[in-house]
Amino acid sequence: MKKIILIGAGGHAKACIDVIELEKKFKIVGLVDIHRKKIFNYNTIGADKDLRKLIKLTKYAHIAIGQIKNNLIREKIFKKLKNIGFKLPVIISPISYVSNHSKIAEGTIIMHHAIINAGVKIGRNCIINSKSLLEHDVMIGDNSHVATNAVINGECTIGKNCFIGSGSILKEGIYLKKNSFIKANSLIK
Repeated sequence: MKKIILIGAGGHAKACIDVIELEKKFKIVGLVDIHRKKIFNYNTIGADKDLRKLIKLTKYAHIAIGQIKNNLIREKIFKKLKNIGFKLPVIISPISYVSNHSKIAEGTIIMHHAIINAGVKIGRNCIINSKSLLEHDVMIGDNSHVATNAVINGECTIGKNCFIGSGSILKEGIYLKKNSFIKANSLIK
């Protein structure tokens, strides 16, 4: 089993740990965070300043930081990890559905009970959260976060660095420009 470190030790990290443990492709060797926290049985093994040393422990990392105020923090960390040489694998919950006719780029996580249908393309470093639905031919830009129970209907295009709030519904064919923020329970038509 390949080793992986998680960047972040907050609430989203707990959800990521659950998915990674269930997927059984990676063994989590520790957390990277400025605060010395322990989550479940995983210790903090360093901070951002230690990343160049930690790559000697494993070349795999996952950004386990959720939506804070915007996705620019995740984007900055992604670029830093890539520049150091880390590999950021796609993480997919085994209790989600991902069509064989979809494409998911590096660093993205698909959480429990998400549905990714045929023709969907998801960019790098995205969070597709629990129970979200991406219908046919949806395109999600890099660093975007589709929150819990959001529904994105067919042929929608979501730009880079977007946030789609929990319970939101996007009618088919919607285009969202980069950096869009859709609050929870919104109907976009």
